Amino acid sequence: MSEEAKQDPKLQKLVDELSQLTVLEMSQLKKVLEDTWGVEAAAATAVVAAPAAAAAGGEAAAEATDFQVTLAESPADKKIAVIKVIREITGLGLKEAKEMVEGAPKVIKESAPKAEADEISKKLGDAGAKVTLKGL
Repeated sequence: MSEEAKQDPKLQKLVDELSQLTVLEMSQLKKVLEDTWGVEAAAATAVVAAPAAAAAGGEAAAEATDFQVTLAESPADKKIAVIKVIREITGLGLKEAKEMVEGAPKVIKESAPKAEADEISKKLGDAGAKVTLKGL
């Protein structure tokens, strides 16, 4: 904490109160602040959750920011649609995309931000494939 913040009793009191929150309460606080201020506090979560994790004895698990996207399976009747989406996502040729779909489960993207992973999952799901996301 900066020297300015340590000298301001109002800020010190706020820090003390936040340090006593559980991880669940921190999560709820984050949601309320996002809704109130109309912002996304993704970066602030790690900063704010650190004192809570220490207070909870380190029991808090860090939320994944990157995900591995895996094509779990593709129904035979949806294979062409899934191949088209795989080609769009990966830039692979027809033969490589076909081999990927037929060889499922296959990793489509080694590491993708949550928004991109969700978009890929939605596109493949809409085409009929089953996709799994694994947090990294």
